[in-house]
Amino acid sequence: MRLSEIIDRIKLPFRKEKELFSSLYGIMGFYPRNIGYYKLALMHKSISKRNEKGKPLNNERLEFLGDALLDAVVGHIVYDHFEGKREGFLTNTRSKLVSRDTLGKLAEEMGLTRLILSSGHSSSHNSYVAGNAFEALVGAIYLDQGYDAVMRFMKKRILARLINIDKVAYKEVNFKSKLLEWSQKNRVRMEFRMQKQDKDKESGSPVFKFQVFMENIPGESGQGFSKKEAQQLASEATLKRLKREPQFIDAIFAAKTERTKMEEMPTMSVPDTETEQEFVIHQEEKPATPLEPTVAQPTASEDTDEFDLSDITATPQELQREDIIAAAEAAAFAEEAR
Repeated sequence: MRLSEIIDRIKLPFRKEKELFSSLYGIMGFYPRNIGYYKLALMHKSISKRNEKGKPLNNERLEFLGDALLDAVVGHIVYDHFEGKREGFLTNTRSKLVSRDTLGKLAEEMGLTRLILSSGHSSSHNSYVAGNAFEALVGAIYLDQGYDAVMRFMKKRILARLINIDKVAYKEVNFKSKLLEWSQKNRVRMEFRMQKQDKDKESGSPVFKFQVFMENIPGESGQGFSKKEAQQLASEATLKRLKREPQFIDAIFAAKTERTKMEEMPTMSVPDTETEQEFVIHQEEKPATPLEPTVAQPTASEDTDEFDLSDITATPQELQREDIIAAAEAAAFAEEAR
């Protein structure tokens, strides 16, 4: 039996098939052709359903497919929207748009979390489960109706209605400040050491490479067209390593103990690289013009270096789009004087 036949026969506890069709139409703006793909996209692995051959039926494979598609589709949209902008700027913007926290909030705002089937407590407050379901939904759309349908969905239902793309690009996550805060709270000595200063062979632009050292324990490196960009990338990679490698933290505190002759434990948990990002425009608010969302003028008290999406709104436009983009690029790539 083919996969399409198997997933079409999945029996799930929706009260009515019409109810699922109606809910999906409200989320996607079109009706499914093969409802089986979407049923599978909504099945969390905790359900533990299996096919006739005993293989698990869940949304993990569709999640993998959707993740790859989101990178391609959102990358394409960002490339077209910010004409002439550099690779680092485009990559940074795309990363924020497809982050786990972003996808989780989108899933909740669209009502997708109410359709997810999982065991245990409600998944509506779990951005990880919700984000996975969003990726799986994208994978289902692709298998059901193709790449163009995914592009239309992201343009018309997401970026034109729920996300202020210009404001997202205007702000950035300050990973360096998060890493500095963690090291200061834990009284860990941290420094950035320049590993290389060169020129790009193609553009001739200066290239910098920095590596993080904490208590002389080498962290991760980052390379960019400015010192700021290189240090940000090195900080982000080091934060991720601190999260996934407890032995890395142990080595840092062992070195600190040797330096201070005092045994200490961390006093502050490692900050997430995906911070709380409140930039999804709520459905009850007036939708923005497609791919030309409105933004609020930052006040003098705002930290324009920090990607704090809680201040992103759909208020009347006070900045011209090109001014926003220019400011965003300058913030992301301006070289810091040392």
